[in-house]
Amino acid sequence: MTNQEIIALTGKYVATTYARFPIALVRGEGCRVWDADGKAYLDFVAGIAVCALGHSHPRLVQAITAQARRLLHVSNLYHIEPQARLAELLCRHSFADRAFFCNSGAEANEAALKLARKYAKERFSSDRTEIITMRGSFHGRTLATVTATAQEKYQKGFEPLVPGFKYVPFNDLRAVELAVDARTAALLVEPIQGEGGVQVAADGYLAGLRKLCDERGPLLIFDEVQTGLGRTGTLFAYQQAGVAPDILTLAKALAGGIPMGTMLAREEVMAAFTPGTHAATFGGNPFASTVALETITTILEEDLPGRAARVGARILDRLRTLQARLPSIRALRGRGLLIGIEVTADAKAIVAKCMERGLLILTAGDTVLRLVPPLILSEAEADEGLGILEGVLGEAA
Repeated sequence: MTNQEIIALTGKYVATTYARFPIALVRGEGCRVWDADGKAYLDFVAGIAVCALGHSHPRLVQAITAQARRLLHVSNLYHIEPQARLAELLCRHSFADRAFFCNSGAEANEAALKLARKYAKERFSSDRTEIITMRGSFHGRTLATVTATAQEKYQKGFEPLVPGFKYVPFNDLRAVELAVDARTAALLVEPIQGEGGVQVAADGYLAGLRKLCDERGPLLIFDEVQTGLGRTGTLFAYQQAGVAPDILTLAKALAGGIPMGTMLAREEVMAAFTPGTHAATFGGNPFASTVALETITTILEEDLPGRAARVGARILDRLRTLQARLPSIRALRGRGLLIGIEVTADAKAIVAKCMERGLLILTAGDTVLRLVPPLILSEAEADEGLGILEGVLGEAA
């Protein structure tokens, strides 16, 4: 089928929940994808930070093929070897003692919210149920996680929202201190707000939240759905702040493109989840767990966090040079290969122009361009993509 044929079929039968670009991607290899008409694109979107190993990575292809021949799915009523091995791997490389597996970032955050409330009720009091989140955040599209997402544009039309949430400005430690009270069960925060414009936690902010939680009792939850697994230059973004959460959520890059999420927690906290209190039919099934194991093992063995740090620094250095002569670049933010470019021009128009010239990027809000390429991105590919972006930004200026 051609691009236009696929677009027509989508328009007729698929729910209109996305404003889609006028191409249909049908094949990928490494950091490149091809549309149905054969045009190639350098991919700085990676499925929105999902395809950490790029497309059709040989190790993933082999793991997927072998496991598909062996066993796709069994219920969590039974023990699952790759799931157990994956949990061990995640716990050995993080603060956590146990893992709960699900299918998406929203589900992982739902699990975290439920666990925090149950833990707080059991340890403190039955009315300790409130969750504090940060304005500009994004935590998912279910009713609870869209309520946790402190952006009205995602909540409009879905009222009444779930009760028990309170919002404070991001990077404002004093506002959090004033908001925490005897009903606060947990604080939920992204170390870097991705959808909120690639807003990075200020120095000392996450450590301040940790200290506040230690002193006053709430749990600290880090949403690392987008930042986790090497994206920011370390395996987890929280490691750069020198503090650990009580609960952490992951998804996106976890299984390299196969839907999967997880919630990690300390032993004492996870103990609040007992048999029957929470579940996910497909969570951590043999197929997804095997692919996730191979994904994370590859990330670790090939030091892709280190590569993200190096290539990301190269991209930011070049963008700073460009910013010095283009006043249309208002600000640069990010870490590793999660980079935001705040512009005065029309960000969506810039994305469209880059796509015409063979580069896929995306936005984070109305005024910020977001770059989240595969972690395998080479310096040559980074330079190639930046060459296209520089040309489009120069014209927009």
